[in-house]
Amino acid sequence: MVVHVNADNFEKEVLQSNVPVLVDFFAQWCGPCKSMGPIVDRLSNEITPQGKVCKLDIDEDSELAMQYKVASVPTFMLFHNGQPIATHVGTCSQDELMQMF
Repeated sequence: MVVHVNADNFEKEVLQSNVPVLVDFFAQWCGPCKSMGPIVDRLSNEITPQGKVCKLDIDEDSELAMQYKVASVPTFMLFHNGQPIATHVGTCSQDELMQMF
């Protein structure tokens, strides 16, 4: 299950998670982001409970996007122990996202 995060729950869901978390930084108006939606959903189902997938709308939480230097969407960032450890910018396959874990 994909968890939608924002400034209110980002720390709890991502930074304090005891499993690796892939954050999908996206925008509603972004065509490539929309095309990645089903891939992100499938990945979430495959990695649970060893990992978690979260989505963050950069237009709703631009400060978080700026904090993590997200310049293009979609951007996928893997967090472990509260730190970003891997980043992929742009569309990709489910296998490529799985390799980030």
